[in-house]
Amino acid sequence: MKKTKLFLLITCILACTNNTSEVTRSNLENAGSISISDAQYQIEHGDNKGFETSDLSSMPIIELMEKFGVPGVSLAVIDNFAIHWAKGYGVADIETGQITNTETMFQAASISKPVAAMGVLKAAQDGLFDLDDDINDILVSWDLDGEGFTENRHVTPRTLTSHTSGLGDGFGFPGYDPEEPLPTTVQILEGHDLSNVGGVFMEREPLTYYEYSGGGVTLMELALSDVYNRSFVDLMREEILNPLGMKRSSYAQPISSEHDKNAARAHDREGESRGPKWHVYPEHAAAGLWTTPTDLSMFIIEIQLSAQGNSNRILSQTMVQEMLNPVGVGPFSVGFSVSKHGEGWYFSHSGSNWGFRALTLAHKVKGYGLVIMTNGDRGSEVINEIRKRIEQTYEWDSFDSPVVRTY
Repeated sequence: MKKTKLFLLITCILACTNNTSEVTRSNLENAGSISISDAQYQIEHGDNKGFETSDLSSMPIIELMEKFGVPGVSLAVIDNFAIHWAKGYGVADIETGQITNTETMFQAASISKPVAAMGVLKAAQDGLFDLDDDINDILVSWDLDGEGFTENRHVTPRTLTSHTSGLGDGFGFPGYDPEEPLPTTVQILEGHDLSNVGGVFMEREPLTYYEYSGGGVTLMELALSDVYNRSFVDLMREEILNPLGMKRSSYAQPISSEHDKNAARAHDREGESRGPKWHVYPEHAAAGLWTTPTDLSMFIIEIQLSAQGNSNRILSQTMVQEMLNPVGVGPFSVGFSVSKHGEGWYFSHSGSNWGFRALTLAHKVKGYGLVIMTNGDRGSEVINEIRKRIEQTYEWDSFDSPVVRTY
């Protein structure tokens, strides 16, 4: 098959530069049974043990990227409660040829939600509200019409962050061209003419069913801004991102000109530029985080360590459990989807914005995980294969079967 321009560009860049990150575990005594170099080789080159060439598992990462039209991939692998290694592949911007490295910022899309949820829990821990308070007792700048559905149960921070509030919105967030005027948070909630989505509304009584609701997370964003009397962008930077050392992360929309110097471009299903470099997302908490796999890994590791009582820079050991245990209806905790894979329990979230796809997945107790970010509309297909390779290479318990008693 004839190589595309994208494939040739990626091949040239990978041949001319070693794009391995300096973000590797410093204490290799705890690195487990596999070295960084061995792990990278297995993940990058695939399983070449007799598989048909059409099988994705036998394709090197560079060929996976070419097959699915994904110009850039950046990933970080967590092992033993630390970043084992991180690396960027391909190009951040097909128009300029800028390489992808571990400092390249990607849109996290819906992975913005669990990071924002940590901000919600921090506010609750500090006594600004309770997770089960009526959201209308927290809001100052808007009021949610319960439409007869909240007589027995209120809409609360817990239900908004777990998608069990009963709110409907029926949409994802498509984002805005950088040249378009942006709606305010209240205008988004109301379905104002400036907004490109409909307003939020009650569909059912809270905690009746799980239904994913970006509008509900946007309502929680407004409540956080109200209680702090600060912009959501500022409070998240000061309360969460800076304390965790997430220096290459920001909810600013649009991204700052300084950060944009090493930010990925959005690409379509063929790996071509989508026109504007990226879309703007004023729905900050739901879709607006720019970050890197390394920064998101620090966020994940803090949750894992906090759950063990070994690092509680943001949340107490008790409070962080709200992020790791479903609320009782549906798969979501406060922020994450929590599910069983094989013999392990994992917390995770995916992300899908215009021209970007991402995934974070981590074990609740064993201290391993991954973050993979891409700048193409078919990025999920690359992510799924890389995820499988990481799980197999590091022998995660997601492939384990129950122990069979023989006595």
